[in-house]
Amino acid sequence: MPELPEVETVRKGLEKLLNNFYITKIDVLKERSIASIGGSKTFIQNIENSYLGNWERRGKYLIGSLNTINKNSKGFLVVHLRMTGQFKLINKQTLPCTHTRVRFFEKSGKELRFIDIRNFGQMWYVPYKKSIKDIVSGIKRLGPEPFSQDFNSCYLEKYLKHKKRSIKSALLDQSTVAGIGNIYADETLFDAGINPKTESRNLKKDDLNRLCRSLLKILKISIGEGGTTFSDFRDLEGINGNYGGQAWVYRRGGKRCRKCETKILREKICGRSTHWCPNCQK
Repeated sequence: MPELPEVETVRKGLEKLLNNFYITKIDVLKERSIASIGGSKTFIQNIENSYLGNWERRGKYLIGSLNTINKNSKGFLVVHLRMTGQFKLINKQTLPCTHTRVRFFEKSGKELRFIDIRNFGQMWYVPYKKSIKDIVSGIKRLGPEPFSQDFNSCYLEKYLKHKKRSIKSALLDQSTVAGIGNIYADETLFDAGINPKTESRNLKKDDLNRLCRSLLKILKISIGEGGTTFSDFRDLEGINGNYGGQAWVYRRGGKRCRKCETKILREKICGRSTHWCPNCQK
């Protein structure tokens, strides 16, 4: 599943490549891709004849502003890529692949396609008079953004002090911190020198300080590399990220640690494959 760096890469691409993208027509090829009230019929009626404006990211959600021809707000287009969702900008007419779920046509002939192999991705139309959180309930449950002022060691200390679950499980919970998944949880815990099995409540202030620093460091590196190659993620131009080639532990089970040569372990924690170095993460 695309995580924060991949979704942020898509957000940047949408904002860069869809400047003044005027939607004249929408084809919904798979009804389940539309999650908002009224299904595809209401979705199409409200989004056609709109300009796509600025794009924001909240956790793993993409939020695009919709404007009238007079630049008045019409609401928002909210997208969650889930496991395999991706956007692709088409500059010349070609037949869509079998995994194309939604097609947005622009007056100049360009097309924005939403392609989703597993078909778990979802889209919502949010009217401008409505709160996004009221329409997309998942956003209401998100914790702070990693790069926000609300995310720091003091917040984590307070949030985790009574929680027995492992720190790996806590990081995967979107109510702890928004946007983190399996890849960057493993990489962050390695960089911070924290065993993923450690009970969250047992982490000391120094541990939490390192955890915060490591999370921001790993995310910044991955965003700079355009995300990771480990998932099915592609950006709008069909290019996947470069972070995977420099991963420290993720998907390196059985290989030697890049720091100490100890064998990297792989084990399921909270139902997810987890990778760590037993020497560097004690």
